[in-house]
Amino acid sequence: MIAIVAALPGELSAIEAAASAEGPLTTRRVAGRDLRGGTLCGRPVLLALSGVGKVAAASTATLLVEQASAVILVGTAGGIGTGVEPGDVVVAAELVQHDLDARPLWDRWVVPSLGLSHIPADKALTAALAAAAEVVIGEHGADLAALGLGTPHWHLGTIASGDTFIATAEESMRLRRDLPGTLAVEMEGAAIAQVCHTAGVPFAVARTISDRADQAASVDFPKFLERIAAPYARDLVVTALPWCP
Repeated sequence: MIAIVAALPGELSAIEAAASAEGPLTTRRVAGRDLRGGTLCGRPVLLALSGVGKVAAASTATLLVEQASAVILVGTAGGIGTGVEPGDVVVAAELVQHDLDARPLWDRWVVPSLGLSHIPADKALTAALAAAAEVVIGEHGADLAALGLGTPHWHLGTIASGDTFIATAEESMRLRRDLPGTLAVEMEGAAIAQVCHTAGVPFAVARTISDRADQAASVDFPKFLERIAAPYARDLVVTALPWCP
């Protein structure tokens, strides 16, 4: 069973609708989380909302790794890498907590229990999401154009997570300086990565870029979520599932 998780209801809504179209979803409430079981593309799936932030994400992931053979996180993120623009998709090769700092006992960003800072995503799942991203970005050009966005691209690289909403150019510049090569920033991925890595459960992350993580956001987020991010998430997962191990 593959678990599919997102932080916000709108990020998961189109996936839930697609699963519901295949059959009824069963809901179990565990430790304050609704876990919804069903099928997608004929495969058993477990759908869950984590809520926003690392603690919410980690607690949800802890429930999921007890039941799922793999975890896929979808949703939105801010683009901070060069050329990473709204409407693009970033697939995580690795994830890092940009606000974790246990110096002088450990180096900056290192998770003490793991002994590493950048947690690698599962190669097979990531390859499936990357292949899906290459297909999916070509299918929503008209929707992006309607919101004033250009031709989308997909990227593979580092995603940074933290319990701070990055929303100014100064904060984005600091992240680019401190963690060169980071493509996107959000608030859940690295926490889910840490739980999955510890549990030995494969995981992968795909994020749709909603803005440039600064004060110059040009797209209305609720509209972007409904018209772009939710369909992207659904199409990424539906396209990737047949390739997932």
